[in-house]
Parts: sequence; structure tokens; C-alpha cells
Amino acid sequence: MRFVRWAATALVAIVVLLGATVVLARFLDGPVGLIPGGPLQGGELYSGPEPDWSFARDIPLMDLQLEDPPRSRTIWLIVHDRKLYMVSGYMNTTVGRLWKQWPAQAERDGRAVVRIDAKRYERQAVRLHDRPLIEQLAAEARRKYRVPLMADEAETGNAWFFALEPRG
Repeated sequence: MRFVRWAATALVAIVVLLGATVVLARFLDGPVGLIPGGPLQGGELYSGPEPDWSFARDIPLMDLQLEDPPRSRTIWLIVHDRKLYMVSGYMNTTVGRLWKQWPAQAERDGRAVVRIDAKRYERQAVRLHDRPLIEQLAAEARRKYRVPLMADEAETGNAWFFALEPRG
């Protein structure tokens, strides 16, 4: 009986700590691992000509903040033909439908800020439907992340691909 009380107390403490972390993360500059954070504020805001994104080809993660709602998360990035892209997989799964609200938000209002190597870039997320381009992006994601991502998943809606274009 003593063990059950101890285990129950430990479980309640973990749930309270996790809940507090989720709430407090909304006030932080960026995400905390997988926990969404507040608006991206730290790092120089890039201004200048469109970057050649090749420098980020092998960088595994970037911070993404949408303008509406102004929350940030950590996501994968894809560089292809010197341009920046992102993908959200598992969109048709139960976990994907519950956890991944940002792709639908980005499709509605694509204004975004990304942070890579402590530098922020204002971007416009545009959902892609171009099959030949998506095939190339899926191939790059397979190379980089060693995941079985196929272009067919974009047609079924299980994966959403976005270009991160300059804001106009």
C-alpha cells in the first residue's frame, strides 16, 4: 500500500510539473524541446537579399514561429535548390491530428519567423502541391532524416510540404 501511495504521488508530481512546463513555455523565447514556446525574440533579425539556404542543408532542426498564433515549435527543415522548405508528417494519425495544429494554421496565415543558428528570418509559408517538387523534397528528407517519407503521402494528406518564401 505504501508503494501505491508513493507511485501515485510521483505520478501527480510529474503531471503537475509537465503542465507547469507547458504553460510557462508559452512565455519563453522559443520552444523547449518538443514543447511549444512563445514568440521568437532572440537572435539577429536578418535583412538583406534572399539567402542561399545551402548553409542549412545539414542543420537538423529550426525554430518556427507563426504570426497567428504567435507560438513557436521545433521542426525539421529541408533545403533543396538553395531554397528552404519544411514538412509535417503523420497528419492523418490520431497523434498528428491532436498534436499538429501548426500546419493548418500556416496554411491559413503563412506569416512566419524561422530561427536557424541564432538568426531570425521573416518568411511566408506556402503549402505545396507540385508533385515533382514534392518528390525531390521527400527524397531529401529521406536522406537527411532517414525516414520513409514518400511523395504519395502529400496526395493522401498524411504529409504537408511548405515552401518558406520571402515575405512580399
